[in-house]
This record gives sequence, structure tokens and C-alpha cells, in this order.
Amino acid sequence: MGDAAGEIIASPSVPDSSKDSVGPNVPDEYFRTSRPDIVGPDVPDAPFPIKLSGPVQHGFGRGSKDLGCPTANLPDDSLPPMIDAAKTGVYYGYAQVTPSQGTSSSLSDQDVCVLPMVMSFGWNPFYKNERMTAEIHIMHEFKTDFYGYDMKALVLGYIRPELHYISREALIEDIEFDKKVALKSMARPEYEKYMSDPFFTV
Repeated sequence: MGDAAGEIIASPSVPDSSKDSVGPNVPDEYFRTSRPDIVGPDVPDAPFPIKLSGPVQHGFGRGSKDLGCPTANLPDDSLPPMIDAAKTGVYYGYAQVTPSQGTSSSLSDQDVCVLPMVMSFGWNPFYKNERMTAEIHIMHEFKTDFYGYDMKALVLGYIRPELHYISREALIEDIEFDKKVALKSMARPEYEKYMSDPFFTV
């Protein structure tokens, strides 16, 4: 991970998830010195939790290769619960991957547990996406791919807006901090209990 940060442009916190809304330039030092390591209230409040589910799709292939942060993508028809209730940005919560009914599985018992995740929801301005995506990074080391498997995600809180980085190193640095924020935020009792939510497969 490099030390170069570069300039970032913050997308405004608006509920319409508009692709074309871009805010003023904001010094990167502001975000890196003022970001809290715990976000959200002690108890999730509206619109959370938000439930997402669908088969894992092939993404852009950049999470592992470019960023060292593999992601599992949900299909477009899984996104309305987020589109209807939330703005674009980075979120945290729990996710679970399970084999589709009637199919064999190469996943271990640990792989199919409910696990912490961070999710980038929106247009990913650094890569200039042409369509909205939900890219989920499950904080667990999987030994095998799981494309086509079923994934459920319970979104519990918001971390930050989408940012337009001119440096890949700055993006990687913030992703790593996002993970720390997610883990600390979900260590609170009212968040931890969602690991056993009936939404997930026991």
C-alpha cells in the first residue's frame, strides 16, 4: 500500500443516488484526519437493516487484481431495496454465501457462516462505472470462487460517500480503513445480534 493519497472529490450525500451529482474538491487530508473509526448510532435505525439477496455474479475482475480486495457482485434485480432507501456510498453489515439448492458445494463450513462485509454501492467514480453496482467484500479468506452461489447481505450502516480518487493507492488506503470501521462499528451488541438474524440460513 503506497503513501500517496492524491486529491479526491466527494459526491454529496443525497438520497437520489444521482450519477451526475459531484461535489466540490475536498482535501484528502480532511478525510484521513477526521474520519471516525466507529460510525452510526448504537442501535441500527431506519432505513436499516436493508436486505439484499441473489446469485453471485461475475464482476469487473478488478477487486482482487487492482485492489487486493475481492468482491462478490449482486445482479441488477437485487438492488431495488438499496436504490429505494439509501444513497450511494460505502456500507457495512453481514453477508452469507451458500450453494444453490440441489447443487454440490466446494465451500467449507467456515465459508458458509454469516460473516462481516463492506459494500460499495453506486457508480464507483474512480472506475467510471456505466451502471450502478453493489460490490460486496466479505471479510474472510475463501479458498475457491463461488460464482452462481446464493448470497444474502444484511446492510446495517453507512460509512462514507463515494469518492473520486486520482490515486489507486488512496483508494486502497481508504478501503482498508473502511474495513476497520466496519468491524469496530459491528462489535456493538445491537449490531452483533444480526449475525443470527432469521434472514440468514442456519
